[in-house]
Amino acid sequence: MTNRNRRQFLADVGKGMLLASVGPALAADLGLARASAADGPERLTFGDREPLVALMQDTPAAKLLPLLVGKLKDGTGLGDLVAAAALANARTFGGEDYTGFHAFMALLPAYQMAKELPADRAALPALKVLYRNTQRIQEFGGRKREVLHPVAAAELPKDRPGGEVLREAVRKGDTGAADGVFAALTTGPIGEAYNHLQYTIQDELDVHRVVLAWRAWATLDLAGQEQAQTLLRQSVHFCLDEEAQLRKRQRQPEIRTVLPKLLDQYKLPGKSPGTRTADDAWVEHLAGTVYASNGAKAADAVAAALAEGMAPAAVAEAISLAANRLVLCDPGRTKGQTSEGKPEGSIHGASVGVHASDAANAWRNIARVSDARNAVASLIVGAYHTAGQSGGQSQQPQPHPEQLEKIRAKDAATLLSHAEDAIKERDQARAAALVHRYGELGLPERPVFDLLLRYAISEDGALHAEKYYRTVTEEFATSRPAFRWRQLVALARVTASEYGFPAAGYQEACRLLKV
Repeated sequence: MTNRNRRQFLADVGKGMLLASVGPALAADLGLARASAADGPERLTFGDREPLVALMQDTPAAKLLPLLVGKLKDGTGLGDLVAAAALANARTFGGEDYTGFHAFMALLPAYQMAKELPADRAALPALKVLYRNTQRIQEFGGRKREVLHPVAAAELPKDRPGGEVLREAVRKGDTGAADGVFAALTTGPIGEAYNHLQYTIQDELDVHRVVLAWRAWATLDLAGQEQAQTLLRQSVHFCLDEEAQLRKRQRQPEIRTVLPKLLDQYKLPGKSPGTRTADDAWVEHLAGTVYASNGAKAADAVAAALAEGMAPAAVAEAISLAANRLVLCDPGRTKGQTSEGKPEGSIHGASVGVHASDAANAWRNIARVSDARNAVASLIVGAYHTAGQSGGQSQQPQPHPEQLEKIRAKDAATLLSHAEDAIKERDQARAAALVHRYGELGLPERPVFDLLLRYAISEDGALHAEKYYRTVTEEFATSRPAFRWRQLVALARVTASEYGFPAAGYQEACRLLKV
């Protein structure tokens, strides 16, 4: 061995010892990991957030919560922890792991739930999801199996919208081309890149496709606009995965012909959004049409309403109301539809109504933040997505008259106490009836939210508790008085359904926070 080779060898040994002693997060900050990383794909790193991101990725789940509570006590903001977890999730899974992207979609709702709690309990919902997030990262393989890596921007054609170019690359299943196109789009204004991404989001119907796209955008408020490419690229990879499944099944989604046909038929592109107000009867009628129709008919009804100048917010409310009815009319899982944590009769988790409500909420939000073309397109696709799912539903929504007749109490304290008893007994019908009667009496909604929030945090919810709680919170706030309590009645049903399956990490978080 020459003197130079010996010196290099000893330097590498010394670097290895230092890497082992300082840990991967600090090593990355010091630039010590670059030589070993050169043997594989280059890694995404996140500047001054990298130590926290690495902590979320590399810490065994069993050791995570004490470290995070220590960070909080030392002054790290809860939002910083959630942002770091989102970046760790995106880098690891890239939108390609079912449990992984569910954890991502729960992060921001958990942080938003924290704002509804007293200071001593505020961290609970986030800690629960941070535990789930890291646990899945560890199960997946952590940094050894990271999906997202740095990508060079492609050169975009000047004669075509970038959204069409991206959609074409995804349809072909060309991951390299799709990544390069999206990287190029994100060199410009992030809002424009998000508008271009919608061409691909609208190309197929899946609740995770649209909710992931919305939650990734909303998470930029915590993680920062500079992380837009990483967070939004998850959707590109999710759509690539879904396209591969479509090719295997040799299926072309009908929405790919329905959407362009309706946009052209009603001459919607280029039009400014309408401002016509809608009365309760109009919203109820459109909701009934969406609920009872097939996808193409529901999409046509919404396109016609938008062409007539109806305000997008009124149309979105009708779609949400139709999705809410799917929760209230859900007959529950049959014996052949059960799985761990989702017994016979349950309606929580990946049920038709919860999925439809989360999707309708995401379509409404995307329509709200997008350009004029995507505002109308998102609502047309949202109507198609919500429709065609009422087969096998109960004819009458909860609560049924016979349940309401049993409710004698009229004061808030008694109704809330009985509602909590119904939740703990997993009596969906009674929980729904009690909350319905509470709202009917004009009592304040906050105590009901507080009750249902408690169990949205403590229970597992089959990966959906946080998302659906946030969906109901937002839809209640934006719905007119005639309809908003239906959202809380649905949440009461779902809460009673999910009770009895405690969330991993919750008890430890309570102990560490001393609550």
